[in-house]
Amino acid sequence: MKRSNVLCAALIFVAACKDAPTAAAPAPEPMRFSAWSAPVWMGASVNSTSAEFHPAISDDGLTFFFASNRPGGAGRMDLWYAERPSRDSGWSAPKNFGTLNTAGGEFSPMLAPDRHSLFFATDGRGNASGDIYVTNRDRVNDNTGWQEPVSLGSSVNSLFDDEDPTVFADPASSTLTLYFTSLNRPDGPGDYDLYTSSRGGDGKWTPATLVAELSTPARETHPTIRRDGLEMIFVSDRAGGVGSLDLWVSTRATTKDKWSTPQNLSAINTTVEDRGPSLSSDGQTLYFASNRPGGIGATDFWMCTRTRLP
Repeated sequence: MKRSNVLCAALIFVAACKDAPTAAAPAPEPMRFSAWSAPVWMGASVNSTSAEFHPAISDDGLTFFFASNRPGGAGRMDLWYAERPSRDSGWSAPKNFGTLNTAGGEFSPMLAPDRHSLFFATDGRGNASGDIYVTNRDRVNDNTGWQEPVSLGSSVNSLFDDEDPTVFADPASSTLTLYFTSLNRPDGPGDYDLYTSSRGGDGKWTPATLVAELSTPARETHPTIRRDGLEMIFVSDRAGGVGSLDLWVSTRATTKDKWSTPQNLSAINTTVEDRGPSLSSDGQTLYFASNRPGGIGATDFWMCTRTRLP
């Protein structure tokens, strides 16, 4: 075959491939897990005789963030953290976040997946009812390098009590999506309800919208979302629970779908308060706070695990 004919045939083949319809990438298989294990008290390294709330763990599993009113803080509730050199090591003595805390209350720390941003709620800066702030750091393992916190602004915060931020980066779009709770906003059914907002490419947050399928006239607080965005665990005192505050779970098929009807995590809940859930990045460990028997403080940290199934 002449060289010119070979080149012509190659060009025709390339053009045909370009015009041919592209097969859609298969949707990833949904994660499947075993049942949760029985909860285990996390020990005296992170618990105290005071009240511990709102646990969260970094994606590398090496920093444990929480809120506590233990001695040594700046206000009535402070942010604290404990560290460990490996996932198999014990936790260090907790350290206070220092200048991030105020004379008021700081609650609900939540580390972003990239580990550069820490979201939290406070009633000690600006709005006395409570707003959501974010602080950033340059180095992902430097817990002393957090910068001055910045409010998420009026698209997220309101004149009402806004707390309990949790974020995930959508695997399909990399968009950072925030879920949080707000008290008695006019568009909600009542008490604390769940809201969501997304951060655009310009760094601005979209106006918060009610997550109607998860919100009721009862209390809905402290959501935690699995890293793929398809499972959420939150706190509610709605009808059908085991105790005063219970953990509930909801799922969805894709990040574009609505959340399913929540189910009570009855194997974990007790007749007392079970609250402040936080999922590990792999979805296999659940941390939460409870005043159930077996702890040493007003509210202690507990954890349970599950295995990912093939």
